[in-house]
Amino acid sequence: MNRPRLPRWTATLTWKAAVFITVMCCALAAMLGALVHASMTRQTVDQAREKALARLVEVTRAYESGEPVPRFGGVDPPGLPHSLRALAVGGKRGTMVESYRGRPIMWAAGPADGRALAVRVDYTTSANTITGLDRAIVGSSVLAIGATLLVGAFAVTRITRRLHLTAQVARKISAGDLDARVNDPRTKDPSRPQDEVATVSGALDTMASSLQGKLLSEQRFTADVAHELRTPLTGLTAAAELLPEGRPAELVRDRVRAMRSLTEDLLEISRLDAGSETVDLDVHELAYLAERVVRASATDTEIRVLRNATVETDKRRLERVLGNLVANAHRHGKPPVVLTVDGTVVTVADHGTGFPQYLLDHGPQRFRTDGGSKGHGLGLTIAAGQSAVIGAEMRFWNAPGGGAVARLTLPEYAGLVDGMDDGADNAAEHGRTG
Repeated sequence: MNRPRLPRWTATLTWKAAVFITVMCCALAAMLGALVHASMTRQTVDQAREKALARLVEVTRAYESGEPVPRFGGVDPPGLPHSLRALAVGGKRGTMVESYRGRPIMWAAGPADGRALAVRVDYTTSANTITGLDRAIVGSSVLAIGATLLVGAFAVTRITRRLHLTAQVARKISAGDLDARVNDPRTKDPSRPQDEVATVSGALDTMASSLQGKLLSEQRFTADVAHELRTPLTGLTAAAELLPEGRPAELVRDRVRAMRSLTEDLLEISRLDAGSETVDLDVHELAYLAERVVRASATDTEIRVLRNATVETDKRRLERVLGNLVANAHRHGKPPVVLTVDGTVVTVADHGTGFPQYLLDHGPQRFRTDGGSKGHGLGLTIAAGQSAVIGAEMRFWNAPGGGAVARLTLPEYAGLVDGMDDGADNAAEHGRTG
């Protein structure tokens, strides 16, 4: 049997603090109210009992001297409680509060020749005093609980607001905004006392600054290395072209081309890290771009167009993304490699061993290797970065039957409703001629 789930807001710190404050205030108010009620009731009852016993002494003196008994007393008067009558007949004196003719009465009784001599004292005023006291205790407790809740909610809300701000800044930093800071005023002035929230906020700001510095240093290092390698590689390329034809010359030229490609990839990654890339949007037919990429790759890649679509994107960057996905599938997977276009979704699937677990968990990582394998280099890292630049979403997973699957989802093209078919045809023609 499924247990009912509480609303999500009941898990908040504000709600828990409010419940705790309410329970503690109610317990404290109940304890103090019970003590005050017991003390005042005892005092009021004692005063009424003393007054009733004093009257009993007066009535007893009159009864023993043969004088007339006052009207508030008598022998075995009507309405006398049976338990008190039995006590008096047994030779003892006692008092009891009992209702008589709709009013509370304090009875006092004592022995008188085998019968009960009793007096009654009006207990209405004392009873009203106790009732009024109880109402005052309840009213003051409610007011005290309400005031405490308001003050506590204000104090807790200030703390939770600062915690929410800290969490929001942490999410911004994790999303890539390394300039986000909490900037708690308590951390800027060392003379001000710091609470735990200020300590956490200051630690988060310090961590963000340190992380930002390390990442900027890494980006500068990558860009500097790539720039410094371009000059000697240019000379090395020219020198390799002067070598006499033969197998050694082909090997040298191949390695030089690989070094030039790696250097260009490093430069591209440094630009992506710096966030300085700008897009050149235009309208293209997605199936045509996919076919163009496959032809340029000179690979045996099967193309399946389930549903064509017109997209507004940066053609160069999209072709770069698709080219890297196709190249990665052939380099690290096994044929057949299938590129599928389904609307604005492009899927590249192979039939190899699939992506490593670290890539599925954390995404592409540059130069990462897994268990002695070659890793996935910079191709998927550049593809993920360029897809983010053009506003596309990229996902990676392994097919149940084996093989790696990469899916690129492009934004929907918001074209004009009127003349949509003509617009699609024009877009397709533009894609073929562009």
